[in-house]
Amino acid sequence: MQNQPLALINARLIDPAAGTETRGGVFIEDGVIRDAGARVTKAEVGSRTLVVDCGGDVVCPGLIDMRVFVGEPGAEHRETIATVSAAAAAGGVTTIVALPDTSPPVDDPAVVDFLLRRARDTARVRVLPSAAITKGLRGLEIAEIGLLREAGAIAFTDGFKSIRNAQVMRRALTYARDFDALIIHYAEDADLAGTGVMNAGELATRLGLGGIPAEAESIMLDRDLRLAGMTGARYHAALVSTRQGLAALAASKAAGLPVTCGVSINHLTLNENDIGDYRTFFKLAPPLRGEDERLALVEALASGLIDVIVSDHNPQDVDTKRLPFGEAEAGAIGLETMLAAGLRLVHAGHVPLPRLLAAMTTGPADILRLPQGRLAAGAPADIIRFDPDEPFLVDPAKLHSRSKNTPFDEARLQGRVKLTVVAGEVVWE
Repeated sequence: MQNQPLALINARLIDPAAGTETRGGVFIEDGVIRDAGARVTKAEVGSRTLVVDCGGDVVCPGLIDMRVFVGEPGAEHRETIATVSAAAAAGGVTTIVALPDTSPPVDDPAVVDFLLRRARDTARVRVLPSAAITKGLRGLEIAEIGLLREAGAIAFTDGFKSIRNAQVMRRALTYARDFDALIIHYAEDADLAGTGVMNAGELATRLGLGGIPAEAESIMLDRDLRLAGMTGARYHAALVSTRQGLAALAASKAAGLPVTCGVSINHLTLNENDIGDYRTFFKLAPPLRGEDERLALVEALASGLIDVIVSDHNPQDVDTKRLPFGEAEAGAIGLETMLAAGLRLVHAGHVPLPRLLAAMTTGPADILRLPQGRLAAGAPADIIRFDPDEPFLVDPAKLHSRSKNTPFDEARLQGRVKLTVVAGEVVWE
C-alpha cells in the first residue's frame, strides 16, 4: 500500500480549511495529496492506482486530538502507544498530542526522544509529544523549554495540573514566547476546587458530594489570560467548561491576544445529570456542568469562539474507577467515540458538519502549526472516510483502548469510520 497510489472516489468531500463541501475524490501518491475534487475519477487516476468507491460517504482530513494520555512510560497497565494509536485509527484520529503526565514525566529531552522512538516503532498514527512546563509537573521550577522544543516537543503543558503560582506562570509564558512555543494550560484553581468531585450546585447537594464551582475555572483562566496579555505568549486553554470562562476568552480574543481554547467532547454532549446514581465513568476533570452550560459551549463552538474539540482521552483501570464516586479517579477514554459523539450535535442541527470537523482538524492544525488538516494538493495524505448516518452500539469490549472507562457505554451513536489513511498508508479499514 505504501508505494501504490490510492484514489478515494465518489465521495462527499469536506475541506474544513476552505469551508467547502463538494462531490468528487482524493488522489494520494507518495504520502501526499496530489489532487482533490470532481476531477478525481476512476478513469483519470490510471490503472496502477488502488481505487476505493466511497459510495457517497464523507471524506475529510484525519482528526487531530490535542489531549491524549498515552500511558508510556510508566502506566502501561492503563494504555500503551500501540493500543492508543489503534484506538485513534479506529476513531479516525490521525494525529495525537501525547500528554506529559507519565512516569517519569516528559520534562527531559531523553523522554521526548523515547516517545518519538516508541511511536515510530509501534504507532499506527502520528504521535506528537508535549512536554512539561515545570519540572516534575510540580509547578515550581520551569523546565528547559528550549531543549525540549529542540528534542521534538510540539507544545508545553502540565497536563491535568494547574500552575498555582502566578509568577511561575508568568516566567513560563515569557520563556515560551522567546522560543515561539505554545503553552497549553489546564485552568483550575486547586484551592477553590478543594475536595470537590462534581459540579457545584443542587445536584451535588442532593447526592451528598463536594462541588467544584465554575469560579475555580474562570478565576484561573482570567489570571492566565491577563498574563498572556502581559507577556505576548501563545496561550491555549486546554479545556473550557463554563460560560464565565467563555466570556473571558471572548474578551481576550476581541482584544487581539494570541489565545485559543479547547473543549472536551464530553462537555459538549453530556451534562451533570448523566452522573445518575454515582456513575464513576462520568467523573471527569473539569466536572460535567449543567445543561445550560453545555448549551453555551455548543453555541460557542458553532460561533467559532471555541477553536478545538478534544477527546480528553484519559484511560483508567478497574481498580481506580469501580470505587465510590468520591474516591474514583477522574477521566474517560474517548478517541474512538469522539467523532460519533460530535455528530450528535450535527444530527440535532446545532452545529454544521464542516464546523464540527474544522474544530477537530484545521483548528488544532493551525494552533500547532501543522501541515495536516486540509484537503489540498501537497498536504500530507492523512485522510478518513466515514458514514455520518450509520448507527452502532458502543460496546466497551470491542474498543481498542486497554482501559474501558467510556461514558458512552452501550450508547447508540451514529457515524462509523470506515477508512483511516496516514501518510498515504491505510491504517484502519
